[in-house]
Amino acid sequence: MKNENPKPIKRHPALQPLSREHHHGLLLSWKIRTGFAKGVAPERIKAYCDWFFENHLLRHFDTEEQHVFPVLGNKEHPLVKRALREHGRLKRLFTTGEDLGKNLSLIEEELTAHIRFEERELFNEIQQVATAEQLAQIERLHDEQPFEEHWPDRFWE
Repeated sequence: MKNENPKPIKRHPALQPLSREHHHGLLLSWKIRTGFAKGVAPERIKAYCDWFFENHLLRHFDTEEQHVFPVLGNKEHPLVKRALREHGRLKRLFTTGEDLGKNLSLIEEELTAHIRFEERELFNEIQQVATAEQLAQIERLHDEQPFEEHWPDRFWE
């Protein structure tokens, strides 16, 4: 039987800023769900998603791809392959204009699943195999930006 209350993961300090960014991604998914539940026009939700993608998610993906994933060696590592494939899929979802409602639902579902995968599997593997120097380098190279949300249309409230 699967443990319904998994033990909290002790994240290495070098990866904590990325985990905080993941939290903001999960909040994006929640905002999409809440917007739909409130009957908000998909165009309003998409405008916020576009802002989030351009100002936060692209930089986050780049940091992971350039500085974190290489800890596992190369792009042939199964966890890295999955993460890169999911990054590509999410980028396509954020940038397509087709079937807005369906697309937003897919972003919400796939972003949540992707973050859970990275937090529960990929980052745990990285923590197990990374050297102290690799973790120190991630800490040095990742310039965590404070999450500032000055979005005027707070459709989720």
